[in-house]
Amino acid sequence: MEAEEFRRIGHEVVDWIADYRARVEEFPVRARVEPGWVRSRLGGLGEEGGDFAGLLDDLERVVLPGTTHWQHPGFYAYFPSNASLPSVLGDLLSSGLGVQGMLWSTSPAATEVEQHLMDELVGAMGLPERFLGGGVIQDTASSAALVAVLAALHRSSGGKWRQSGVDGSEAVYVSSQTHSSIERAARVAGLGEQAVRSIPVDPATLAMDVGALAERLRADVAAGRRPVLVCATIGTTGTGAVDPVREVAALCAEHGAWLHVDAAWAGPAALCPEFRALFDGVELADSFTANAHKWMLTAFDLSLFWTAHPNVLVDALTILPEYLRNSATESGAVVDYRDWQIPLGRRFRALKLWSVLRWYGLGGVRAHLRGHVALAALLESWVEADERWELVAPRSLSLVAIAHRDGDGATRAAMDRVNASGEAFVTHTTVNGRFAVRVAIGAEGTREHHVRALWEALRAGGGS
Repeated sequence: MEAEEFRRIGHEVVDWIADYRARVEEFPVRARVEPGWVRSRLGGLGEEGGDFAGLLDDLERVVLPGTTHWQHPGFYAYFPSNASLPSVLGDLLSSGLGVQGMLWSTSPAATEVEQHLMDELVGAMGLPERFLGGGVIQDTASSAALVAVLAALHRSSGGKWRQSGVDGSEAVYVSSQTHSSIERAARVAGLGEQAVRSIPVDPATLAMDVGALAERLRADVAAGRRPVLVCATIGTTGTGAVDPVREVAALCAEHGAWLHVDAAWAGPAALCPEFRALFDGVELADSFTANAHKWMLTAFDLSLFWTAHPNVLVDALTILPEYLRNSATESGAVVDYRDWQIPLGRRFRALKLWSVLRWYGLGGVRAHLRGHVALAALLESWVEADERWELVAPRSLSLVAIAHRDGDGATRAAMDRVNASGEAFVTHTTVNGRFAVRVAIGAEGTREHHVRALWEALRAGGGS
């Protein structure tokens, strides 16, 4: 493809994306196809090329009907995935440059733009100064969890882990509401499920029970186990619960455990000073993660990760074969992000985030966050005024968990009816054994009339 061909076809592709976003509300939020429907409509791989028009036709004919539309204003499922158009352009610029940023020397700009953005966000989010110089973009919070576990293993073993691996005495602590990525990280790190301790939560707040954590830590130490890492969550997946980070940090300090704070969804809210009480104690964390690709207008995948101990992380992961040696690395004056992550290679992801911040500014991102919190508060008020529905957990920022008073059957029926309509998509959780609908408000285009329509649909679906 020559430059002029790229220019012409590129305009067509950008036009297609712009048209899709302009009409996304016309589609049912969730794909209405059966397993195998998409594959049955795809042809074989042809010998002849040059058919980009055919690809765009396939997008209309096959891909769009088989797509769940995450950017739809009626998308309230899971957590949002804000692929704002400025971030799409940033992703295009990153792909267009086509750099491989594994070393500073392989693309100085890819490294230094990332360093600059991560340090600037420390101040913008009110994070502790000890995170300055310790920021790196991971692909997802799951990868961030894994590198945190590996750094924690390295530190807790006094550096022996790199040579000899785990010895079976290690223990990792999560709450019953912690995201499964921590348990997966423990498996990948070779600890096995037996190393993971699930700590109960307070039934009222659904936050980690610090007393139960203290008891388990002390019992494990008495039994010869070694506490490696505790994960505290700010904004759990089910209900947005917030663990008592400061109290957890005190126990980590007592037992020499690494404190990882997972704020994958809620983390961007730290940009707003009025929400920073939720982040009390983060200054004591060894590592912290927040997903820009959830609620910060940045296309997947881009997870912000900071550690107060970058030297520990690098020492745990660094391997320097001869073919990667270079004068910049050996000078010690640069950061090579290949040593801060699991893969060797890395994309210029920072361009996506930079594009978002240049277009919206910090003020625009804050307005985006505040608008969703205000919509969730409005929904909360409607639920509280209704005789048939109720909150099953305190509202957390823009996440509301509700249930029908007639029981699980009525709640599930309402959810299924809403999802079948195609106008909105919600998912569920269980709270103290009770089935509940999660409404995670976060799509860029969601406005009050969309939330009101969802609420009326839920009320009708539940038989009120």
